[in-house]
Amino acid sequence: MKIGIIGAGNIGGNLTRRLTALGHDVSVANSRGPETLAALVEETGATPVKVQDAARGAEVVVVTVPLKAVPNLPSGLLDEAADGVVVIDTGNYYPQQRDGRIAAIEDDGLTESRWTAQQIGHTVIKAFNGTYAQDILDRPRPAGAPDRVALPVAGDDEAAKRVVRALIDELGFDTVDAGGLDDSWRQQPGTPVYGLAEGTAAVTKALAEASPERPAGHRA
Repeated sequence: MKIGIIGAGNIGGNLTRRLTALGHDVSVANSRGPETLAALVEETGATPVKVQDAARGAEVVVVTVPLKAVPNLPSGLLDEAADGVVVIDTGNYYPQQRDGRIAAIEDDGLTESRWTAQQIGHTVIKAFNGTYAQDILDRPRPAGAPDRVALPVAGDDEAAKRVVRALIDELGFDTVDAGGLDDSWRQQPGTPVYGLAEGTAAVTKALAEASPERPAGHRA
């Protein structure tokens, strides 16, 4: 597939490494410009682009930037994407550590991914937000392996969710359907599944045990 990755930090960089290795056509962008991506491009063969060009022709777009940066993404970001483009949101709200106070999340109770979807004007699939970046490189396993890690995946668009779950399977991980975007609080920071590197049974159990009350450490 043609995949655009916006954000070349730990998650974005390692997804670039793995997805290019699997043969996907990957374009990658960051806020500092294509020229700063030379090392990653040389390593992976991905195409460096400006943020406004990252989604051009893409069937899948991965948004993996700090939450506070989402409103600053270019308007019309997805205008030239492929029809039916699937957008993956890996983001997390860290108000005390990084993002500051976002009223719609704090006061209105929006899930982080619902807020992101509103900002970019396109529904998203929440995935990889609680995954250790190094696990993307170190933990892939073949289907059926007893130590295969499962990732929760939430979203409202069932067809898009199927695309994402198939891509994650190709990357070497199982998935658990975590419901719609309004259910995605179950995989936000501070929940039992966040950072959990276990199989489908443990992930399913952790999602069920989550509390909708945001922990104090993850409130502004």
